[in-house]
Amino acid sequence: MPYLIIAYDVKTCRVQKLHDFLKGYLYWQQNSLFEGDVTEADKVLIFEKIEEIIDKEQDSVFCYILATKKNLKKKIIGIEKKPTSLVL
Repeated sequence: MPYLIIAYDVKTCRVQKLHDFLKGYLYWQQNSLFEGDVTEADKVLIFEKIEEIIDKEQDSVFCYILATKKNLKKKIIGIEKKPTSLVL
C-alpha cells in the first residue's frame, strides 16, 4: 500500500478546499502537510482531485510517494502536533 506525504502552498482562497479534501484520505500533520497509507485507487483519485482544486499557474503541491511506510524514516524536532502512532 503506497504511503503519501503531501505538502502544499496554495492561494488562500483554495487552502480550505484542499485541506478538507485531503483530510478525507490522509492524516493532517502540520498546517499544509498530510501523510498516510492509501490504496492505489485512492492515490490516483487524490492526484486527480488536487489537479482540479489548484491553479497550476499559482499553486504548488509536492507529493512524495513511498512504496510502504516501512521505507520512511522521520525525524521530528520540537512538538508533533498530530502523532500518527496514536491513530488506531
